[in-house]
Amino acid sequence: MTAETGTAAARHTVLGTRLGELTVLRDGGLLTGLYFPRHWPRPDRAAFGARDDRGFEESARQLDEYLAGERGAFDLPMEARGAEFDRRVWDLLMRVPYGQTTTYGDLARRLGGGADPREVGAAVGRNPLCILIPCHRVLGSTGKLTGYAGGLRRKRALLEIEQAGITRARQALAAGLR
Repeated sequence: MTAETGTAAARHTVLGTRLGELTVLRDGGLLTGLYFPRHWPRPDRAAFGARDDRGFEESARQLDEYLAGERGAFDLPMEARGAEFDRRVWDLLMRVPYGQTTTYGDLARRLGGGADPREVGAAVGRNPLCILIPCHRVLGSTGKLTGYAGGLRRKRALLEIEQAGITRARQALAAGLR
C-alpha cells in the first residue's frame, strides 16, 4: 500500500453526528481522513482499511463537543496527506480562526507566488480532514457560500455552530465582568 492508499495499519469507523454520519480514518495513531457520505471528491475506499470501532473514542468526543458548540479547536493527532501545494493550502486553513471566514482569493494572496484562487479552491476541495481542517470557513469572493464536500447545508450548519459558540463566549465574558 502507498501513502495515498493507506497502510496495513489503516482503520476506519463511522460516527453518527448531528450532521449525519462521518467516516473517520486513522493510520496507526494518526487521523488521516474525515468524510461525509457522498463526499465530493470521493475518497479512495482502499485507504479506509478495515472497520474497527475501537480507538476512535477521543475523536468522537471532540467532534461531538465541537458540533455542540462547546469546543473551538481540536487536539487530535492527524496527518493530512496530499501534494505539497495542497498541504500549504491546508496549513493556511488551520490558521483561520474559529468563527471567522476567508476567501479563496485571500488564501491565494497569502500563499503568494501568483497562486490562482481556482487552484486554491481545488486544494481546499481535496482536504481529507473536513471539519478538523476547517475548509468550511472558506467563502466565495462575494461572501457567498460555495462548494463544500459535505454539501452547502452542512457548511452553513458548521458556520452557524461557530457563530453561536462565539456569541456564547462573549456573553459569558460579559457576565463575568459584571
